[in-house]
Amino acid sequence: MRLAAYAHCMRGILWRELLRFVHQRSRFIAALVRPLVWLLVFAAGFRMALGVAMTEPYQTYILYEEYIVPGLVGMIQLFNGMQSSLSMVYDREMGSMRVLLVSPFPRWYLLICKLLAGTVVSIVQVYAFLAIAYAYGVQAPLMGYVYVLPALVVTGFMVGALGLLLSSFVRHLENFAGIMNFVIFPMFFISSALYPLWRLQESSLVVYQLASLNPFTYAVELIRFALYEQLNGDAALITIAVTIVLVGFAILGYNPARGMMARKTGAGAE
Repeated sequence: MRLAAYAHCMRGILWRELLRFVHQRSRFIAALVRPLVWLLVFAAGFRMALGVAMTEPYQTYILYEEYIVPGLVGMIQLFNGMQSSLSMVYDREMGSMRVLLVSPFPRWYLLICKLLAGTVVSIVQVYAFLAIAYAYGVQAPLMGYVYVLPALVVTGFMVGALGLLLSSFVRHLENFAGIMNFVIFPMFFISSALYPLWRLQESSLVVYQLASLNPFTYAVELIRFALYEQLNGDAALITIAVTIVLVGFAILGYNPARGMMARKTGAGAE
């Protein structure tokens, strides 16, 4: 099959997701309102200066609003990744997912295109939020908005692949909605999205250890450093590694010969 056909397939899936996003204005508004409420209300209640080790060997002192914005960016991508996977479950129930997966293109390529489309949608939401935060007065260096783009791509793939993997285990739409809440809130709150790891360590060693094991912590740190024109090498390596593993398991989960899709087919035949 020619390369142009693969490009046409990717363009079609991407365009479909963008059109769905445009027509679902409530989804866009909800994606912005949620982090804005946290920024305007939560951060205002905890207005303070934090000593954050952005680079060695010195510390950069930033306001809490500036610290929390990358965490809220991660929140947008986390919710969008789960929302995109929720649409996968819906498409599977409606039958449109079956039409996509029986196309002549490899199934792994179709899933990668789906992840890419979801990531692009999340990046649109992120930059809209960053623009509002900039107008509010929470301003990162201008080049930081460029440097953060690769971090957003990696993070978008990671949370999207996690949602895709979870959707391979779920047969009904209403069940996946409950799983979303069970996954989203622990991942977000037990991370460095709202508080630095050193502050979590001071308050609770157990929470600190759980946050250190949470891959979302490193995704947020990757975004936080990139937004301020720096690279957190450890966070980048861990986030990329976790992304590769999750993408691999998600593809395996949707493999009709293996994984959960095969088990569902066998269970349905019985």
